[in-house]
Amino acid sequence: MGKIKITQSKSVIKTSERQKLTIRALGLRNPHDSVEVESTPQIMGMVNKVKHLVQVEKI
Repeated sequence: MGKIKITQSKSVIKTSERQKLTIRALGLRNPHDSVEVESTPQIMGMVNKVKHLVQVEKI
């Protein structure tokens, strides 16, 4: 598995509670925060649920 960089690009103010919890589980708190994580099926599933709020880059 490779690493990916996830950057929150939009606010979670008008999103569902489930999407807010997914963003928090990814380790993001505010817009423009970034985290580097392993690209596992679990992480990619979470990214797909909030793909309209984040940007993903392969490292």
